[in-house]
Amino acid sequence: MSWPVAASERRFEGRVVAVRSDTVRSPVDGSEFVRDVVVHPGAVAVVAVDDQYRVLVVRQYRHPVRLRPVELPAGLRDVAGEPPHEAAARELYEEGHVEAAEWRVLADLLTSPGMTDEAIRVFLARGIDTLPDGDRFAGEHEEADLGVEWVPLDDLVAAVLAGDVQNATLCAGVLAAKAARDGAGYDALRPVDAPWPAGDRRAGSRPGDRSGG
Repeated sequence: MSWPVAASERRFEGRVVAVRSDTVRSPVDGSEFVRDVVVHPGAVAVVAVDDQYRVLVVRQYRHPVRLRPVELPAGLRDVAGEPPHEAAARELYEEGHVEAAEWRVLADLLTSPGMTDEAIRVFLARGIDTLPDGDRFAGEHEEADLGVEWVPLDDLVAAVLAGDVQNATLCAGVLAAKAARDGAGYDALRPVDAPWPAGDRRAGSRPGDRSGG
């Protein structure tokens, strides 16, 4: 499905993302046009559900929107070669201070395919074990002021529909978790190592990596 790229130029190299301008050639009429692409290493997120169908959520300051939104434990795929589910387990440990025994793939997201190649895999985690205080990860920067809370899944769904929570990954994740719970059940979800073509393309890359272009 990929259209030919006649030329590509890097415009910006940042700590996390880069921006390039691609000259795309249409296979329909041969015309060429320029599209700017935000190059992103990809990310993972976790809907951790306990035995009472509560979901672990976090709050941390997000400078671009000047808010501390309600979010899922999540993070960049910034460790080369790290499998997505291991990255998700690491983020759950670092942000949620818990570990999980059971993992499934809940949803795969392309956050804004008109402008970025960012791909996010959302996992479902169950069999939750809370870590002792001494084993918890010490966050820095925004994560030094991280709030953690368990919220009933149905309450989060209601908050999504009311517009009270707006983080896109959380919205997609909790709605998918409710649909799975009320449908075929969590055991019917994809296995933790299910294929992920969009994620494999960007796995562990950094802004200066020209792969995926």
